[in-house]
Amino acid sequence: MSNLARQPKTTIERQKQVETRLQPVKRRAQITLGEKIIASIFVLFVVFMGVRIVSTEAAIYNVNKSIENTKTTIQSKNKVTDDLKMQVSELSRYDRIYEKAKELGLKLDENNVKVVENK
Repeated sequence: MSNLARQPKTTIERQKQVETRLQPVKRRAQITLGEKIIASIFVLFVVFMGVRIVSTEAAIYNVNKSIENTKTTIQSKNKVTDDLKMQVSELSRYDRIYEKAKELGLKLDENNVKVVENK
């Protein structure tokens, strides 16, 4: 009886297996000139937009800083104005005006008094 299920491999079959294993190494496709140009244009575009964004942010920062300085100046001017309004209201009190008039020798004549209305 012969053993047909298992047959020994011959040298020819082994050489075929070695040849099939030694397939040529596939090289990666080289980058073409057009692809290099497109990639460099893309990189330049990204760099240009990055610089533009940074410069725009710097300009916005300067404008915001200027606005804040102006607001601070306005607040200080408003404080000075309020202080001056308070001084005016203190100096224009009726009692104070009457005392100054007495010091200067003026007398109150009720027949010569005119009323001034605020509008």
